Amino acid sequence: MSEEQPVKKMRMEGSKVIGTHNGTFHCDEALAVYLLKHTKAYENAGLKRTRDPAILDSCDIVVDVGGKYDEAAQRFDHHQRGFTEIFGHGFETKLSSAGLVYKHFGKEIISNWLQLPLDDPKIETLWLKLYREFIEAIDAIDNGVNQYPTDLQPKYRIRTDVSARVGHFNPAWNESVDSQTVDAKFQLASNLVGGEFFQRLDYYAKAWLPARDLVIAGLNARKAVDPSGRTILFEQFAPWKEHLFELEAGLQIPDDEKPVYVLYPDETANNWRIQAVPVAPESFESRKALPEKWRGVRDDELSKMSGVDGCIFVHASGFIGGNNTKDGVLKMANLALTM
Repeated sequence: MSEEQPVKKMRMEGSKVIGTHNGTFHCDEALAVYLLKHTKAYENAGLKRTRDPAILDSCDIVVDVGGKYDEAAQRFDHHQRGFTEIFGHGFETKLSSAGLVYKHFGKEIISNWLQLPLDDPKIETLWLKLYREFIEAIDAIDNGVNQYPTDLQPKYRIRTDVSARVGHFNPAWNESVDSQTVDAKFQLASNLVGGEFFQRLDYYAKAWLPARDLVIAGLNARKAVDPSGRTILFEQFAPWKEHLFELEAGLQIPDDEKPVYVLYPDETANNWRIQAVPVAPESFESRKALPEKWRGVRDDELSKMSGVDGCIFVHASGFIGGNNTKDGVLKMANLALTM
């Protein structure tokens, strides 16, 4: 049977065909193909892995091969000379086939998966979040974009990223396999990276976004906690650092009104925490650490020193402390703001 016959057969049955290259495969086209299967246009499409230009021309959409980027023609390759497409929105990494497909189809894919209207504001937020956290690294690795200056010598290697794990599905150099076997391995790799993509989407939609909503509410209500606006109170614990810094920038909160303390119930114990906001999301330096004389002091001794009943501890670095009650951490925050 010739290589053209399967394509003709699929077309006779009314199915569309996704084309990509055969041989050794990479994470970008493995993900691109998986994502396309979650669009309305290509959800029932067949797949043809080949480098034969005539067969690729017969496909409805082609990714990672063909030397052409043309949305109207549904051709999404990134290897050709002069290709410089980026995602935009502040991202500057050159796109791979995964990034190209995600740029053009990502919002629809997210909308379909979450069953939300395409114009729901959550779609845009998640679309940008998934690019930053998942797709961009795949684009960079495939295009050979270094994560940091090459004059820095890493102390160890990371070969467990998703691009590396996809690569491990390829047959070994000295392993004798036919094209059907390689195609089957490609499908396993595509399922791996695609499954991880949707796992992350579910997390960001069902956990990350609700936490963002809590931080927005806390920011809006912070002056009811303290007129200075320097203390945020959460009635339940949620990851807040990343959201706080992004929202502060978006709301253009003046430096003298930015929160320095965050209060929340401990997620594992029946008490409350007061945490100093760091100067940056990954920093160990605080905007205003808890008072120096409280640091490293615990329980009754700390309560006597501070004049606040129910104190549990203040960390030696002053970045976090605890009290048995919400009223207790509120008093600790009020005192700390003036010290």
